[in-house]
Amino acid sequence: MLAVVVHAANIQDRDGAKFVLRKLRGLFPRLRLIWTDGGYVGQLIEWTRRLGGWILEIVKRNDDLSGFVVLPKRRIVERTFAWFGRYRRLSKDYETLTQSSESMIHLMVRRLKPCLV
Repeated sequence: MLAVVVHAANIQDRDGAKFVLRKLRGLFPRLRLIWTDGGYVGQLIEWTRRLGGWILEIVKRNDDLSGFVVLPKRRIVERTFAWFGRYRRLSKDYETLTQSSESMIHLMVRRLKPCLV
């Protein structure tokens, strides 16, 4: 995880992604490719290229397959979100400020880091 932004639930994912990507600008010069799911299609792809010179690649499910299919790299992201969901502090809304929520996520990532290496 490179950056965290907590925002209101009424903001679309692709609009919220702009907050995260702005936060990343200039921090990771080796970052070239960002994988996303189908919810991030549209103008965000070009906007991302203009903002940071990054390639926003949509990982799509193959329509020829039926049932559960593991998609490349998405399993890593989904597993990480599942870990977050098991952390009680993040599964309930205890924070009144978005900055407090972001701080808790950063704290949890630091605690998880030994498991990820």
